[in-house]
Amino acid sequence: MLPVKRLALLSLLALSTTLAAAQKSAYSVQPLTLPQELADKNNQFSGLYRHGNQLLLLSESRLQERAEAKVYAVDLASVDAQLRDKSVALRYRKYAIRGLEPLRARMDSACQHYEGLEAITLVDNTVYLTVETTTPSAYGYLLRGALDEGGGSITLEPKYLVPVPKPALTNGAHISNAGFEALTSYNRDVLLLFEYNYFAHDNYAYRLPAGAATHDVPHFVPVARLPFRLTDLVYEGNNRFVGINYFYKGDDDSEYRTPAEDANTKLIQAGTGYKNYSRLIRLEYKKDRLTWKPLFELPAEYQSYNLEGIAAYNGGYFLINDKYGPSNQSTLLYLQKK
Repeated sequence: MLPVKRLALLSLLALSTTLAAAQKSAYSVQPLTLPQELADKNNQFSGLYRHGNQLLLLSESRLQERAEAKVYAVDLASVDAQLRDKSVALRYRKYAIRGLEPLRARMDSACQHYEGLEAITLVDNTVYLTVETTTPSAYGYLLRGALDEGGGSITLEPKYLVPVPKPALTNGAHISNAGFEALTSYNRDVLLLFEYNYFAHDNYAYRLPAGAATHDVPHFVPVARLPFRLTDLVYEGNNRFVGINYFYKGDDDSEYRTPAEDANTKLIQAGTGYKNYSRLIRLEYKKDRLTWKPLFELPAEYQSYNLEGIAAYNGGYFLINDKYGPSNQSTLLYLQKK
């Protein structure tokens, strides 16, 4: 007979193996064929949001590179049709983002330099966007505007420019190339999470009422320490969210490498070096704090995609990358529940 301790350990290992297998097989990945205009890598998509019968694709809108400020809307009925028949083309339209350039000028005048739009969410027909600024900038920003479906535009409010302080290391240094990439509506509030949530000190999200004025102080929501990047988030109801948790192996992202004693380190190790890693995590808002657990590990062929947008749909999830990944273009995936 096996000793009790050894039997318990073997049971725990078996359970862990079963959970890992379930995590990997919970969804099938269905790549969608984007129209050429949307597949162009120069769109650098950075966020997704489902709005009624449309899937909104947020372009990073890098004005400093003369990029057009825009959001594409893909018709979900055509998505359903393509999932049944790969030959069906997706239907789409474009919403021009109006009023971004004057807001960018205000950021720059405050020495908080605009890099691009990073996340999108809606409360009714009101659009919220986050702005990523350069690494030395102390603040990111939250913008607000009105969606005009008939006119094909999103018009930003000229007076709504909410500075959101970037969390920093204890020595005051900022995390390189990091912003508020995760934005979602939550009980008619908006919830913003920073890309890096592995500080040795407190990690926290910001929560603001949807109708908040620019001078209103956000509510701080503690976040359980989370390795790697958090690149987007979607609210599913019942205080539960799903987010993209991504690690890039390059030396430029060395700040995201976890120490050997962190159990997550084995996920990113490759011999003496590192490998890209991508998974979905489930977050829960309970007792005024956010905790998380793994949900689904992306298959090997998608581990190298820099997935920056997530939207929930019919029990599954849409994911989209920016321009980085083996396809060298915009790639839209649908994770279908098995």
